Amino acid sequence: MEKEYIDIKRSLLVRTEIELPASKSISNRALIINALSGSDEKPENLSDCDDTRVMIAALRDMPEVIDIGAAGTAMRFLTAYLCVTPGEHTITGTERMRHRPIGILVDALRQLGANVQYEGEEGFPPLRITGRDDLNGGCVEMAADVSSQYLSALLMIGPTLRQGLTLKLKGRIASKPYLEMTMSMMRTFGAEVEWESEDTICVKHGEYKPTPYIIENDWSAASYWYEVVSLTNDPGAWIEMPGLSAESLQGDSCVWRIFEYLGVATEETTCTSGRKGIKIYKCGDETDYLNCDFADCPDLTQTVTVTCAIKEIPFSFTGVESLRIKETDRLAALRNELSTLGYQLEVTDNSLEWGGFYSSDSSEEKMPSIKTYEDHRMAMAFAPACCRREVIRILNPKVVSKSYPTFWEDMKKAGFRICN
Repeated sequence: MEKEYIDIKRSLLVRTEIELPASKSISNRALIINALSGSDEKPENLSDCDDTRVMIAALRDMPEVIDIGAAGTAMRFLTAYLCVTPGEHTITGTERMRHRPIGILVDALRQLGANVQYEGEEGFPPLRITGRDDLNGGCVEMAADVSSQYLSALLMIGPTLRQGLTLKLKGRIASKPYLEMTMSMMRTFGAEVEWESEDTICVKHGEYKPTPYIIENDWSAASYWYEVVSLTNDPGAWIEMPGLSAESLQGDSCVWRIFEYLGVATEETTCTSGRKGIKIYKCGDETDYLNCDFADCPDLTQTVTVTCAIKEIPFSFTGVESLRIKETDRLAALRNELSTLGYQLEVTDNSLEWGGFYSSDSSEEKMPSIKTYEDHRMAMAFAPACCRREVIRILNPKVVSKSYPTFWEDMKKAGFRICN
């Protein structure tokens, strides 16, 4: 029987080039917009992760029952897509997915005239959708602090609606860079979409045009290598990552600014392979306290939280509300697993804090085991902790396939020893 864990030992020298996966966020948006354009050609450099594979399969085969597994973006984006695509389908997923709320999106789609029915518990998948290509559209009001995937799902179908779409956002806008990413990609495919005011987005009725599109590499995946460089004891550590640019559409590209406070510098360069990209390396300057708002980049929260705790840098983080409804309750998962390492977090619905308290009792555990809660980012955020520990055990390591299937191979390339 194959072991369901791996043990990771530190790398003494971290100096290599890492080929990151393509962006899952961009891939899944490009697939939906490309399908709505009627193109027969797929975008180039698509992510080879679970979330993108299930999206490709669903759009290609359009079975009566679409099982997207644990892919949150696929659930939200395909729900909207199926509403404007003639046919009848049921969309479902894993047990965890069937407990992730989708009522806000369903309510908005129904306001636009969509036929969506719950097959089980009200407000949660699975959904039975009868699609049509002549929805009226119009104006919808939504809370702005919900997952940006709900909003992006609506925006992408906006041009197909006979009256277009006016999306009025109430309250503070969460993950705004993801909305800007969606809007920019829609424009690339010929849509007319603009901010009418600071809280209103207008999408005109029209047609997407088939357009060649190349997916960027993933800045979210880059964050784990920033963590490695920050935590390693190798004073000359560096990592090159081709295919990344400071001009990226991705909101998580802000990771380079956050890690400046955690001792990592970034420069654009020509990598060893000859491709344009970035090089990150130790710069020595570190803050003694970090205050950060993750509302625009929630997927970086786990990486930065673990880095600060392991480096014993007290912190106060806000804008983390959406982490409760991700692959797992990420706030609870961070609190639980950091306590395994001796760090006691203070967690509320919208904040994470650590004031410097460390339990020496936990440090006596030679090989702490980190639970991953079926969450790829838990596995990848905790793996670099081995830089400051003799060894870290990661349970259910295959979970990284959701967004970064080659993560463990890349850790080996960077000199980490992985035993299973």
